[in-house]
Amino acid sequence: MANLSCIFFTAFLLQCTFLNVFAILDPVDFLALQAIRKSLDDLPGSNFFASWDFTSDPCNFAGVYCDADKVIALNLGDPRAGSPGLTGRLDPAIGKLTSLAELSIVPGRVIGKLPQSLSQLKNLRFFAISRNFVSGEIPAALGQLRGLRTLDLSYNQLTGAVPESIGTSPELSNVILCHNKLSGSVPPFLSHALTRLDLKRNDLSGSLAPDSLPPSVQYLSLSWNRLSGPVDRLLSRLDQLNYLDLSLNQFNGNIPGRIFTFPITNLQLQRNAFTGPVQPPDQVTIPTVDLSHNMLSGQVSPSFSTVQNLYLNNNRFTGQVPGGFVDHLLDASIQILYLQHNFLTGIEINPTAEIPSSSSLCLQYNCMVPPVQMQCPLRSGKQKTRPTAQCHEWRG
Repeated sequence: MANLSCIFFTAFLLQCTFLNVFAILDPVDFLALQAIRKSLDDLPGSNFFASWDFTSDPCNFAGVYCDADKVIALNLGDPRAGSPGLTGRLDPAIGKLTSLAELSIVPGRVIGKLPQSLSQLKNLRFFAISRNFVSGEIPAALGQLRGLRTLDLSYNQLTGAVPESIGTSPELSNVILCHNKLSGSVPPFLSHALTRLDLKRNDLSGSLAPDSLPPSVQYLSLSWNRLSGPVDRLLSRLDQLNYLDLSLNQFNGNIPGRIFTFPITNLQLQRNAFTGPVQPPDQVTIPTVDLSHNMLSGQVSPSFSTVQNLYLNNNRFTGQVPGGFVDHLLDASIQILYLQHNFLTGIEINPTAEIPSSSSLCLQYNCMVPPVQMQCPLRSGKQKTRPTAQCHEWRG
């Protein structure tokens, strides 16, 4: 009888031990992790899922972080640089992890559409699946995640429009959707916490309303799209900008002088259809300014002479190059000064002056004979001067 009691007691202890292993995690979360594991696998060279042994506590799995009995963060894949990443699809069971605040998948070969069930993750703050092969449209239901702060779906194969619902998320601070195949217009973004918006390398079109972005934006990249229309009223409001790239679009109208007073470190407005003169109100301290390949006109403002890398080529500037440019070029504070393919009529520089080897000046194809030897990019062509028939104030 004593032996029988001992057997029952031992069985009871084993049952308690078995239950304790699995009672650590909510059963719904446990089953969701199993489904996620079945839909994803390591690429050759990756060993991320080696610790995912469901006879042990899932809260000790690589990339799984728990609070009490719920999964609160899921970082799928080896985060070390150069890791091969994962393959497979993101299972709809992800929506069962209702306490999840952070979800990320490292670069790899994850394919398929984003599950609609992501909208059930009401606590999600950070969502990043970058540099994979995710396709289909961005679920409009992501706009229901009112606490979402970072959305990074860059470098995938997403199509369709950027859902307007995402723009209404009140806590968004980082939206990174670059290098996809998104089309349609840029929706208004209402979050006054928004600091970074990166939509470059898509197929977006249409214009931007003056109030479509909040003044909190610090990083704005919309390059390599088909966006059009004026942006002067919009840009004038974004006085916190430290990076602006609108290049390779079809924007038109004036460039507001006020943006040259913003704390920008890199200003890229090249290859658009901007027109009119450009008149900064004060000396420009932005290290790199690229306004090339537009239809800008008038005289080159002396306020640009303090820019380290200045690209004004392929416009319609006229008149003399201000003397301040020569001074800063000769003392090597200007490293690049590209003024080729305009209608400039002169520059006051001694033909024997030696331009520092660290500096590049290009003046070719203007309404003057370049007075000094120049270092021009190959794509500038071989013609030194513009045909006199095109020059109203210069006759060779």
